[in-house]
Amino acid sequence: MQLNCFSVSGQEEFVQPQAKYITTIPFQQLSGGIVILKLTLDEFKDTLNFVFDTGSGGISLDSTTCERYQLKKVLSDKIVRGIAGIKNVEFSYGHSIHLKGLTVNNLDFHMNDYELLTSAYGLKIDGIVGYSFLRRYIVSLDYDTLAMQVYTPGRMKYPKWGHLLKPQFSTLPMQQVYVRDNTAVNGRYYFDTGAGLCMLLNDELVQDSSLLKKSRKIFPTQAEGLGGKKDMYVTVVKEVKIGPYRFRNVPAFIFNDEFGVTSYPALDGLIGNDILRRFNITLNYPQQEIFIKPNKHFTDSFDYSYTGLGMYLIDGAVTVTDIMKKSPAEDAGFKDGDVILAVDNNISNNIQTYKALLQTPHNRVKILVLRNGSPMILYMRIKSIW
Repeated sequence: MQLNCFSVSGQEEFVQPQAKYITTIPFQQLSGGIVILKLTLDEFKDTLNFVFDTGSGGISLDSTTCERYQLKKVLSDKIVRGIAGIKNVEFSYGHSIHLKGLTVNNLDFHMNDYELLTSAYGLKIDGIVGYSFLRRYIVSLDYDTLAMQVYTPGRMKYPKWGHLLKPQFSTLPMQQVYVRDNTAVNGRYYFDTGAGLCMLLNDELVQDSSLLKKSRKIFPTQAEGLGGKKDMYVTVVKEVKIGPYRFRNVPAFIFNDEFGVTSYPALDGLIGNDILRRFNITLNYPQQEIFIKPNKHFTDSFDYSYTGLGMYLIDGAVTVTDIMKKSPAEDAGFKDGDVILAVDNNISNNIQTYKALLQTPHNRVKILVLRNGSPMILYMRIKSIW
């Protein structure tokens, strides 16, 4: 009897180990969806507030926090760039951060001044966590439970019913996004959880593509970024599509990119956390993937309110510092230096609460201010950008 012999060869393949769960870290959310992580630094016991920011190419520490801990700093030739400035930075090398269930070692912090962010949020901002952390782990943000899950790099099983994005990566993820108003434009955008807005558009894109309808209302405003405040405009675009997910009538800021943050036409702008928070997101930097799944906030209304009023927490007082021309704030009679004591009888002195109370378009609000030592009542009718 003759046997038929078959040669069987197996195809060898190196497979990554399964990603392993490390810990769950609660986070706090501020206006615009900004994510705040609580952590400690090195052997110090004070709890610090760090912004979790996919728009940061490293990890940074507030200069006053650095001084408080008397950390050694070294001037470098590295440059950091933001929407309102560009500068050489100092570094402090070889530090550790401690989060719930996780210690991250050998971190090199660059120094920055976050006094403006602290004043804008009414919360001491001690630093920003970005790429230096994200490149080491797989990180899932659950905006339904306000919790972050951290995993080791490896094969990741994503949840059902979401969508896997394959953005281009440098240190920052750049995703193809479809934007339509007067015309339709496909372009690349940074995914920026550190930006408390829906989206930011380069003004060259808007002009070159005739993106906006001629009938669109455009309002002057300001935003905070590296280097200080930045004058911008805010409007609405008809449609934004990320993967298969569409949003209608999306608030959009327009800025003059004088410091080359987006390097248009390489990038058209950025998508901020007021859109990203509508998904539960898995950031898999080691595999250069981002998984998004709509959450319970997906259909939340956008903030269309416009006041033209800039206010910051200064020396413990909510203080008016900027008033846009021909805005509801100017019409109401606000002056630089007014201290806001109450908004519609709310006397919390909480800037986050006051901002929330000014987010209802067409609403007429009563605001008690202190001016030159005397209290006075102002009435402001909030406009809608849409």
